[in-house]
Amino acid sequence: MDPEDSALEELSPDECLRLLATVPVGRISYTRQAMPAIDPVNFLVDDGAIVVRTDSGGKLAAATRGAVVAFQADRLDQVSRSGWSVSVVGTSTEVTDPEEITRLDKLGLQPWPPGRRDHFIKITPGIVTGRRLRPAE
Repeated sequence: MDPEDSALEELSPDECLRLLATVPVGRISYTRQAMPAIDPVNFLVDDGAIVVRTDSGGKLAAATRGAVVAFQADRLDQVSRSGWSVSVVGTSTEVTDPEEITRLDKLGLQPWPPGRRDHFIKITPGIVTGRRLRPAE
């Protein structure tokens, strides 16, 4: 397949958030002990924000409180060499309002790792970018 035959399409921020909502796992990039760290997380999109559920004493929760983070998710098809990738840069905040925690809990976001995970982190997007790669015709 000639790369020149493929269409690389820039996605609007709205389309990026719509696509993010279709996959269960993404990657969050943050700073841990002055070094870059990237962790896979399951998440959901709620009213334009990315919500992650974690344990309150974990490294992720501690490192992301009030920090600028990057978030990325994608869906790729190796056979057709097509798919999309979305990146978000934004500020993460710890959700502390009891009513908001109750509301988020009802959305059904269940963490994949075992153990109690009753802490929510919300990423408010600042920069949202994405691209779709279509297979050559």
